[in-house]
Amino acid sequence: MKQQKLVRDIHRDFGYFYVGLIISFAFSGILMNHREHWHPEKYTIETKNIKVQLPEESQITEEFAENLGKQLGIDDKMRRHNIKKGTFKISFEKHDVEIDMKTGKGEIVAFNKTPIISQTMKLHKTTSNWWIYYSDIFGISLILIAITGTLMVTHGKNTFKRRGWKLAVAGIIFPILVLIILS
Repeated sequence: MKQQKLVRDIHRDFGYFYVGLIISFAFSGILMNHREHWHPEKYTIETKNIKVQLPEESQITEEFAENLGKQLGIDDKMRRHNIKKGTFKISFEKHDVEIDMKTGKGEIVAFNKTPIISQTMKLHKTTSNWWIYYSDIFGISLILIAITGTLMVTHGKNTFKRRGWKLAVAGIIFPILVLIILS
């Protein structure tokens, strides 16, 4: 019984300690799953149509993208630029620019960060060393929470040996099948 109490206490206390991070990661993970369709971490405050003269694709460099941003009145830091499917895209900290390569027509979208959501999603994407170590500890703790959860019920029809293993196997097989189907 002492061991059972210890398992229950570890499971409970780690669960309580990490409840905020679990909810935060789950929430931002759901939002990140849909980032191709919308940008949950930012909201548009202004959209402006533009028309510019673009050079040949081979002449579009990082320096060109930065200078074009300045010419368009954008003074925040440039993050990246690319050309995909005939569209020249420049991403700045608070602006996105998209221009059709053939017509030169495009738009500038100014946006602000969405409070709480952008900070939560930043946790998912950060690469700072201290956060990586904390996330590793969190991952190990989730494993501990899962293992102690399987050991908590030792009698009756809902034990891991009688019922839980079937759900655990299903929980492992499902993502494997999705990976096989998607690859």
